[in-house]
Amino acid sequence: MTNQALTAIKNGWVLLRSIAVISSSGATIVSTILPLLLYYSFSVSFIIRLFCLLLVGSILIHGILTHLLNDYTDHLSGTDYHSPAILSGGSRVIQNGLISAEMMGRLGKGLIAVLIAAVIGLFLFGFLKLAILLSIGLWGAITYSLPPLRLSYRPIIGEWLSTFPSVLFLGVAGAWLSLDTIPEWAWQNSVINALFCISWVMVHHIPDYEADKNAVPSKKTSVVWSVDRFGIAFSRLPALIYFLLTGLCVFWLGLERLWAALGVGLIIAFSIYLILKMNVESPDEVSNIEKILLLMAVINAIWVGIFI
Repeated sequence: MTNQALTAIKNGWVLLRSIAVISSSGATIVSTILPLLLYYSFSVSFIIRLFCLLLVGSILIHGILTHLLNDYTDHLSGTDYHSPAILSGGSRVIQNGLISAEMMGRLGKGLIAVLIAAVIGLFLFGFLKLAILLSIGLWGAITYSLPPLRLSYRPIIGEWLSTFPSVLFLGVAGAWLSLDTIPEWAWQNSVINALFCISWVMVHHIPDYEADKNAVPSKKTSVVWSVDRFGIAFSRLPALIYFLLTGLCVFWLGLERLWAALGVGLIIAFSIYLILKMNVESPDEVSNIEKILLLMAVINAIWVGIFI
């Protein structure tokens, strides 16, 4: 039993892909928690409880459920089998024989059932905000990977209908749960973090464009669409577009949040520079750039959290 428990924990940790979760969900949470700690009169114990609540939720939805469903779907379509598998290509727990695809599917669907029951319970007991937030997270995870929608297999739609709302509302969750209204700074931080998240996900998809294209059904990400339409050099186009959209938020921050705007502008400029100079035909180089972008995502989230 002890060995089985340790194996389950080890496999769960691999599946979690903690670097991605920390750089997206964790950073997004911190970006809202910091202003509540620095500029409001909440107690430290309240902030810690709120942070832990949001962190547990993000691990369940973005860390475990999303990766269970994504690994299961991408295994069935064959894209993970042909992936270079450096940072992309799933957690590899199925490919490495650590867990069967059938068990992965059952675990994912079982967790969906548990979380749907939790949503119903939260509604019935009057925790409407938590129920809505959990529902949005469930929507993002399910629609991103599972048929019939399987939005990650369609260009543009998956980013905007699944990923963006899921990260956006995780970002505003801390402010919404603790304040009567959601202040503008919370919307600004959340939009910036959500767009930044999608930006590095587009880089994440570059090494997999051939595997995704040849999957059955074809996983036609925005990267695959760009390569099919314009050629391999344009595989960086979706990332550049999303980083430019993130950069435009500088004008939304304006003079009222000048220091935040300056920091975001510099980080986005640096990120665009990295993408323009990287060799998109080298999976190793693209993965190294992605690691830097993950670090930039964390720095960016903390920066806009400090300067509101």
